[in-house]
Amino acid sequence: MGEARRRAAQGLPPRQPKKDAKPVDESPRIVSWFPLTRNQTQQFMAVTTKGAWFGIGAMVLLWITVRFIGPMAGWWTLADTP
Repeated sequence: MGEARRRAAQGLPPRQPKKDAKPVDESPRIVSWFPLTRNQTQQFMAVTTKGAWFGIGAMVLLWITVRFIGPMAGWWTLADTP
């Protein structure tokens, strides 16, 4: 017996259709033949900008570790110091 018949036999109302979790992006495309919309490009720019700042921060931490923390802790010596 199908789900609809079983529900009707038990006197239950029909099951409601599921709502999509993601809304459909209705923003215009950048180019008609390329499947990227303006909203998607803005999201891409936001994510890559945030990733670039994380990369810059990681590079600064690495530089501080190599230049100051490592030599002070005695892990290595710098080549430019006598």
